[in-house]
Amino acid sequence: MASPNDIRKGTVLNHEGDLWVITGFQRVSPGKGSSFVRTRMKSLSSGKVVENNFKSSENVTFEQVGFRKMQFIFGDDNTLTFMDGQTYEQVMLGRDLVGDDAQYLKEGLDVTVIMHGEKAISMELPLKIEYTIAETEPAVKGDTASGNVLKEAKMDNGLIVRVPIFCKEGDTIMVSTESGAYVERVSR
Repeated sequence: MASPNDIRKGTVLNHEGDLWVITGFQRVSPGKGSSFVRTRMKSLSSGKVVENNFKSSENVTFEQVGFRKMQFIFGDDNTLTFMDGQTYEQVMLGRDLVGDDAQYLKEGLDVTVIMHGEKAISMELPLKIEYTIAETEPAVKGDTASGNVLKEAKMDNGLIVRVPIFCKEGDTIMVSTESGAYVERVSR
């Protein structure tokens, strides 16, 4: 048995006789009463998504999962396909399991796929990903006078990121997958 404080995104729980993957969580410490972990869980058997709170004093049962380094190769409206670079084995994940993280995927990106037995159940992105700016407005002389000015830019995979005014089309930048924010410009 483990503590709910050990819950992370992608963790698999055996809860009420079913396997559930954690798709989101938040630790809550109210002013009065004991702390708890608010979770959003998806059933691996039915696909049903529920929200559940676990008190810090409760015990939860984690399922053993494996982590495999894989490469994103393509996606359609419902599924995303990943390939193991060593064995060339391909696995598919539903877009609903990946959630908002799907917007950061681009062809050839290395991710960690979480496996339960032979079934892919979730994936983890790197903390920062490199993108090339495909479209953005050019900077206008004098725009930087007011300090930290940002503009919208469309990345090579379609992701929209707010970038500093000095960034231009063709620049390579790093984007945080935790916040979706511009981190730095990559110099070549």
